[in-house]
Amino acid sequence: MKLVRRNGVIRARDLKEAGIPRVVLSRLCRRGLLVRTGRGLYVPVDIEPSEKHSLAEAQKKVPRGVVCLLSALRFHDLTTQAPFEVWMAIHPKARKPRFDHPPIRIVRFSGEALTFGVEEHRVEGVPVRVTSPAKTVADCFKYRNKIGLDVAIETLKDYRRSRAGTMDGLWRAAEVCRVLNVMRPYVYAIA
Repeated sequence: MKLVRRNGVIRARDLKEAGIPRVVLSRLCRRGLLVRTGRGLYVPVDIEPSEKHSLAEAQKKVPRGVVCLLSALRFHDLTTQAPFEVWMAIHPKARKPRFDHPPIRIVRFSGEALTFGVEEHRVEGVPVRVTSPAKTVADCFKYRNKIGLDVAIETLKDYRRSRAGTMDGLWRAAEVCRVLNVMRPYVYAIA
């Protein structure tokens, strides 16, 4: 139980790495100490899930993934939108994960676009990798056809208003995402 409380969300794989047999999970569930929240995911019964609980679950399901786009916007409070699925970026050649819970929308980033601007935050004891505010704004312009240009412009306005980062950081992220020329007129229009 100490391991479960420290990790927040636990998988059978985590127990195996600690040298604990998997049968312990089913015993703890039968005794009412753990609850199965999804296939292979367990949490303590008395833990109150936070608003960001789905991010912790998604990170456990996709360990090399990065929370991005609408989910990262919500994490950084740069939008009024509340996505019903967790947006995660993975490598183009990575296998697409298959599971029902939590609902995840996969996008593929390659090279520096996958590694640049990634911050690590702890959510319910789980280290969650999230794109920085500047990188998230640039990603929104890169994926404007999927999420909508209006969302990208709203995000840019919120980024400037909340002072979530510097303009230098935003320009660097735009270069990495190759949307510098796309973003330039919008940045100058709201400045």
